Amino acid sequence: MFSPDLISEARIGCGMEIASKKRLLETLAELLASEHPRLQTEIVFERLLERERLGSTGLGHGIALPHARLKDITEVLGAFVQTVQGVDYDATDGEPVDLAFALLVPEAANEEHLHLLAHLASLFSDTQVRARLREASTAAELLQVLNNQ
Repeated sequence: MFSPDLISEARIGCGMEIASKKRLLETLAELLASEHPRLQTEIVFERLLERERLGSTGLGHGIALPHARLKDITEVLGAFVQTVQGVDYDATDGEPVDLAFALLVPEAANEEHLHLLAHLASLFSDTQVRARLREASTAAELLQVLNNQ
């Protein structure tokens, strides 16, 4: 189960119409910045984009884990988006991405960041978890699937 500070219903987009990787990252940035007084959507988007330029965070099987470090936060923040149709994301398997979990971590949170990324990658490698996330029709259902793993 994730910490309530990591992900909440307010930072989950369900059944979203998104047509591009850029728009997906913008949406995730909006969700991440929405509840944090010191975060600006544009800065979060730029950090996520900078990380993508180093190499795609598309894991395969329709999953992406965009992430970035920020000095303006003290705790890890997450956001999740489920899209109606997958978007071209330059994933390792070439498949479009329809499930994306974004993370923002404090600049100094090396170990925590790596553990959380590993946990999420493991979670999304489960075929049943991916199926349940794709079947969910509300943010509350998506949060429940994420928290029950």
